[in-house]
Amino acid sequence: MVRRNSDGSLTTVEKKIVKRLLERGWRNQDIQAQINFFRKTTINSGRITEIKQDVNQRMASEEAVDFFLLKQKSYDPQTSLNLYEDERLIRSREAMVLAVQVFNSAGLKFKTEVFSVLANISWTYLLHEYYIRKGVPIIGADERSVSLSYMLNRDDCPLTGGVKNNLEAIKSIRDEVEHLLLGKSDLKWQGIYQACCLNFEKTITEMFGEKLSLASELSFALQFTKVDFEQISELNKFEIPAHIQALDARLQAKISEEELNDLDYQFRVVYTFDATSKSNAHMQFINPDSAEGKQISTVLAKTKIADELYPHKPGVVCKLVKEKTGKTLSVNNHTNAWMHFKVRPKWNSKNLKNTEKKYCIFHEAHKDYTYSNAWVELLSEAICVEKLFSKIKQVKK
Repeated sequence: MVRRNSDGSLTTVEKKIVKRLLERGWRNQDIQAQINFFRKTTINSGRITEIKQDVNQRMASEEAVDFFLLKQKSYDPQTSLNLYEDERLIRSREAMVLAVQVFNSAGLKFKTEVFSVLANISWTYLLHEYYIRKGVPIIGADERSVSLSYMLNRDDCPLTGGVKNNLEAIKSIRDEVEHLLLGKSDLKWQGIYQACCLNFEKTITEMFGEKLSLASELSFALQFTKVDFEQISELNKFEIPAHIQALDARLQAKISEEELNDLDYQFRVVYTFDATSKSNAHMQFINPDSAEGKQISTVLAKTKIADELYPHKPGVVCKLVKEKTGKTLSVNNHTNAWMHFKVRPKWNSKNLKNTEKKYCIFHEAHKDYTYSNAWVELLSEAICVEKLFSKIKQVKK
């Protein structure tokens, strides 16, 4: 491997390469271009001239120069990875790509087994590269490379607790593959697999740069047909073997409830089948580390009842708006507002539950509507815009 200096000067190996290329009749500018290809700090033409004038400079062997030229052709322009210098990172990325492609393939049934094996390989190569660059040996006393479990248990392991728990779960699933059939377990641990992919993306880009991101190469496999949850429940009940249920129980028993709710361990999405406007009828994927992602994580870990999410009756909404803005919102104005923003149906509607769930909900038990904090915020903003509030007050009932 050619060790590149960071100060723009030639390394000892590069000097020998340059001398041999000059002996082959290469022009100075061609040698300069070849040396500078994917070099972090480029050299100027003067460095080539210095080698040409140095009669004592030794030359590299013909084989060494041939390999150098071959290696220079082996860079990936997108990632800057070299097949000969960055083989672990290349294998790590490809193993994860293969794992996801297999899992997303509609024609393949061997999903759980292949994903767990390839994901384990992918993370092993990734951490091997991390420790090698830190100067930590990855070859053990048995002359074999250290395992993923060994690296996860090191005190200096760079991964978070949630990521470690996720990989321990992946490893447990992989170990089970070696002995037993896993049946229809793909849906059972899909959240664990998804978290594994997201963790990998975050880790490899933080450790080795954004160029190594897989975001542009992989996409989510989404299903837009209706899902019958009773059918899925029955499918899981009868097709997932007892030993798979036991493995799932062991995975959960190893970690606390807080760790189980960690999005680094298990990715989860909450689906609601509520009527909504077209503008809000979509899925969003949020970075778990963002403020919104942390808020979602909290919500996922706690079930909230309707009274907590929609605590305000119309009179209370009007009172809160006045406290926030100093402007008066009458109950009549409130009615105009929900009609203007179309957050709920009129009382003569056939479907009283057809509300804009961000702002309002219908209570079947006591036949009335209550409103969310978001609705209070919306009205507080609207009442301060004179033209908008005037338009709201003119709504015909």
